[in-house]
Amino acid sequence: MTGATESTSPYLVSTDWLAEHLGAPGVAIVDASWHLPTANRDGAAEFVKAHIPGAVFFDIDAIADHATSLPHMLPDPVAFASAMRKLGVGDGMKIVVYDSVGLFSAARVWWTFRAFGKRDVAVLDGGLPKWIAEGRPLAEGEVIPQPRHFTARLDHALIASVEDMREASAKAAAPGGPQIIDARSAPRFRGDELEPRPGLRSGHIPGAHNLPWGNLVADGRLKPPAELEAAFAAVGYDPARPVVTTCGSGVTASILALGLAVLGRDAVPVYDGSWSEWGMRPDLPIAQGG
Repeated sequence: MTGATESTSPYLVSTDWLAEHLGAPGVAIVDASWHLPTANRDGAAEFVKAHIPGAVFFDIDAIADHATSLPHMLPDPVAFASAMRKLGVGDGMKIVVYDSVGLFSAARVWWTFRAFGKRDVAVLDGGLPKWIAEGRPLAEGEVIPQPRHFTARLDHALIASVEDMREASAKAAAPGGPQIIDARSAPRFRGDELEPRPGLRSGHIPGAHNLPWGNLVADGRLKPPAELEAAFAAVGYDPARPVVTTCGSGVTASILALGLAVLGRDAVPVYDGSWSEWGMRPDLPIAQGG
């Protein structure tokens, strides 16, 4: 694939750019590595063994709302600001997020920062795998950051609630109505495959379209804009209509939001609860099939 997205989008930075800015006081490097339980990988442990110099580790499951049984839901602004202060991520810094897969959980943390009002945040194109493949420096061991002040203000335009999704589903078939795009695999979307989390029904939100997140990624990198446009067009996406993204637990939905941001649609809400919430609610309708 080409590197077209490296220089054309403010939401992606290249490994060359990051290498030139290692140690810069105004740049915060955030390792957002997170893995599904089935992967048998520990992002925090892997961070200690090897990370980009100057990076801090963002634990998606720890920096979350612990008052709910839903996985890694956004915390409240006070809790988030406190967590970022401890990580040394402060106001006025450019935030660069990466993960150890290439492009997976980094998009979720990119969206999280934006949901708390930060705009100067980008994903490292190719992530840690590309950095390592290029023979760039690595650090190891625990990190003790210098605390910095962080101001967090929720941007509700980027966050979809279950009530927002209920309304979007009801209006999806209307002319000019909202579009719901689901990033899960096709078998999960259709309801042909059991959900990985126990207790969830199988299927999707009525009116949703399916665009598996892997269709936007090649070799751990977001595809070039022309290929992103084709992928969204293939599922009937209309840039003139409202759109919201969803998935299993709000992680891969953020990849769709990142792809849309690269295409110029930079205020796409993500359904934070996603199927982990909708699928467990017997009062909410579900659809099955293509």
